[in-house]
Amino acid sequence: MDTKEDNKDVQLLKDEMWSRKSTSKIQVFDRKKRGDESDIIKKIRKNNTREKEVIQAIKKEDELTWEEDDVVYMEGRIYVLNNKDLKEEILREHHDPANVGHLGQYRMQELIKRTYWWLGLKEDVKKYVQGCTKCQQNKVQHQRKAGELHPLEIPEGPW
Repeated sequence: MDTKEDNKDVQLLKDEMWSRKSTSKIQVFDRKKRGDESDIIKKIRKNNTREKEVIQAIKKEDELTWEEDDVVYMEGRIYVLNNKDLKEEILREHHDPANVGHLGQYRMQELIKRTYWWLGLKEDVKKYVQGCTKCQQNKVQHQRKAGELHPLEIPEGPW
């Protein structure tokens, strides 16, 4: 059997296909099909104020941070500005819908980190989950139930 021309019909992918930049582009275009996500991206585009650290990171021109269509990407994820309402909307969209199912803080953080990035993401997710009444009502208790209470004897005189 002749194996010299074994890979003649194999086509290799270009190196650009494996960079984080091109991967995140695919995610964003896929997300634009859903109405909720595109509303969030529109709000990010509309508010074009940038923090000092973000401007410095963009000026470095490394492959981890870039700007495209008025959206800043950091480490391949969409950078969310320091806007409380916008962050709250992202947290709500990734926690409250019935198809998401009120994830715990770690799974919710993982879900958000697939697409978005901001400073303090972990703390914001933790506070949001701890403040969710449905999550707190349905939370599984891992402690043993307390036993029956036994009243103390009443002393007959001063000790």
